[in-house]
Amino acid sequence: MPQPAFADSLYQAMAKAYENNPDLNAARAGLRATDEGVALAKSGYRPTVGVEALTTSVNTNGFVTNSASVGVSITQTLFDGFQTRNNVRAAEAQVFAGRENLRGTEIDILLATVQAYANVNRDNQIVVYRKQNIAFLQEQFSAAKARFDVGESTRTDVSLAEAQLAGARASLTAAVAQAKSSVAVYAQIVGTVPGKLQAAPLPRKLLPPSLDAAVAQGTTEHPTVLAALFGVDAAGYAVKSEEGTFLPGVTVSGSVGRGDGGTDNAQVQARVSIPIYQGGAASAKVRQAKEKLGQQRILVDSARRAIEQSVVSSWTQMEASLALIQANKAQLSAANLALNGVVEERRVGQRTTLDVLNAQQTVLDAKEAISESERNAIVASYSVLAATGKLTIDRLGLQVANYRAEEHYEATKDRWYGLRTVDGR
Repeated sequence: MPQPAFADSLYQAMAKAYENNPDLNAARAGLRATDEGVALAKSGYRPTVGVEALTTSVNTNGFVTNSASVGVSITQTLFDGFQTRNNVRAAEAQVFAGRENLRGTEIDILLATVQAYANVNRDNQIVVYRKQNIAFLQEQFSAAKARFDVGESTRTDVSLAEAQLAGARASLTAAVAQAKSSVAVYAQIVGTVPGKLQAAPLPRKLLPPSLDAAVAQGTTEHPTVLAALFGVDAAGYAVKSEEGTFLPGVTVSGSVGRGDGGTDNAQVQARVSIPIYQGGAASAKVRQAKEKLGQQRILVDSARRAIEQSVVSSWTQMEASLALIQANKAQLSAANLALNGVVEERRVGQRTTLDVLNAQQTVLDAKEAISESERNAIVASYSVLAATGKLTIDRLGLQVANYRAEEHYEATKDRWYGLRTVDGR
């Protein structure tokens, strides 16, 4: 069960998510599995060794003859048309692509943390505003009843105030439900229930200087693009590996054995195999690999276009949200002045209760609009960082240990034997 956190900052929440998020940890485990592909490919360089024991019983006209033997054999590939070499390079490229995909997942989780954090802050503010609105409307309802009791108001004024108060209570119920939902999402991503959250800072110093610079960064440095480029490398080596099936293969094997009566035997064999025709399967595999290579090259273009769209969308949303904050603040200032004026004019009979209620609703709408635009500005600005591939713990300076994928790779890539994982499982 997640435990509550107290006065978390946005960066603290992001650090917790980086360390504890199950989706991110699952992606790390997936990359560790991909690392083993290199060790698997390198097995083609190594010999295979086997032990064989044989026992035979022969019945000839009632006479039973038993024999037994034991032997050790070893086989080593000397040349396989460069298939193993290209398989290793393809596996290494897949590891590098996997690292970029992991970095993309890290960015996604950090951005999801920003969204969850901003949503909780916004929803909590809206709950506060709606509680304040209820308190104001309660005063107006009580005042309308008091004026009605002394004949200074009508039943209609009382009913209007009562209806507005009931609607405000319903709106508060909805706001509380939304806030609880946002808290649940936050806990899912971060792993802790939020306490009182600090205001989220805008990452102004980390943002690119212009939209063009942001697009240039995103289309060259985003992990989605880099992963696609490594995918091209892997597919290219796969083509070469399949083409290697048309080249000769050379293996050498040896065996030693002992039979009944201490009979020893030993032999060494060298075998050269030259493929002539394989039913068209080898040719089809080469063509298939080339098509996959073409597909990967197209995916690079697709990734760049998707990133460019994401950068432009995030940038324009950020600019619009920042402008809306100022506009909404100006609206709130004017709405507060109008409300104060309407309240005073109502006291001297120049305004009605409905005028006061409408003015108060305008104030509430302006407050909530500010909260929404501030939330959108935070999310959009960090979305720009995410779209350019810069939403990383190093770039943000988060106080959390960096997951170093290369450590597992270095520990496992050259292992000849062993059933246990690097961490001992």
